[in-house]
Formats: sequence, C-alpha cells, structure tokens
Amino acid sequence: MTMNEPRVLVLPGYMNSGPGHWQTRWEAAHAGFARVSMPDWMHPDCDAWCRTLEATLRADPAGEGGVRLAAHSLGCLTVAHWAARHASAATLAKVAGALLVAVPDPHGPAFPRDARGFDPVPLEAAPVLPFVSIVVASRDDPYGGLAFSERCAKAWGSRWIDIGLRGHINAESGLGDWPQGYEWLMAMKRGGEG
Repeated sequence: MTMNEPRVLVLPGYMNSGPGHWQTRWEAAHAGFARVSMPDWMHPDCDAWCRTLEATLRADPAGEGGVRLAAHSLGCLTVAHWAARHASAATLAKVAGALLVAVPDPHGPAFPRDARGFDPVPLEAAPVLPFVSIVVASRDDPYGGLAFSERCAKAWGSRWIDIGLRGHINAESGLGDWPQGYEWLMAMKRGGEG
C-alpha cells in the first residue's frame, strides 16, 4: 500500500463475491483493500454481520476518517444497520465514506430467504449515515427497485446514482474492474460530497 492509497474495507453480500466480481477485482489490484470476512455467507444474520463489521473496524489500524467502505447488496444493509444500531463513536469516526451498490429490498420477491434480521431497513432518522455515501442503483436489479434504493439514499443522506440497465451490478453485469465505481469511491472525502 502506498502512502496515498486509502484503506478500503470490502463488504460483499449473500454468498460472498466471486472471482469476476468488481469487489474481488479491486482487492486483487489494490493492497489497501481488505474483505470483511462474515461468519456465514450462506445464512446471513444481520446482527452477526454488524458485530463483525464493528470488530473489524475496531481492530483496523486506520485512524479517524481513514477507512472507506465498498459494499454490495446485503453488505449495504449491513452498513446501514451497523451505523444505526451497532457502531461506536470511535468506529464511526474511522469511516471516511461508503459506496453502497445494489441495495436489496427485504420485501422483494428475490430477497434471500436465508437472510435474517435485515428488515426493517433503517430509514427513520435521516441521515442514518454520518459519513459521505453514495447509493448506486440499476434499473433492472431483481433484488431492489429504483424507488426503494432512492428512498434508502434519501434516508441515509447519500448521493443517489442510477447507472441504467446493469442487473444486480455484480460479475454478471459485465463491469470488469468497474473504473467508474472505483472513481466514485476514491473521490469521497470526509465531511464532503463523494
């Protein structure tokens, strides 16, 4: 990791992110990127995932505003639940920003039945996220519609970006290294717009 390269924690969703996923490709290309290893990728439990994120941030050597989060799918809901209910002031202060991609709707027909505790989504106290964030949505995401992701972005105090027809914004979306997403993540500054 170079002096200028930021620290990034990668938060995949249900079943983890495979080799062709932009999250995995970013990790392979950048030494400062590290995956948060959740206790059970096949049977996600919101509280367990939030506690894992909190413990990972607590143990991370980065100082205040030194970590960015790159979340996909259930990883996005984990970030929101963690910030709303599980985060300490010290770990919240470590986060400079979050890229939240393909937020799934727990009430949607494709939401994984094995996922527990992700509903209700924290939408009640705007902004839920006390750091810069961007919600990226696709018009044909089978796991979450545009209206739902826009509502989340508004409640979380996030910038909202519609990237058109890109499915679940995963390996099957044909994004490769997804340079645009990487650019959005790198442009985030603590206390400023991403």
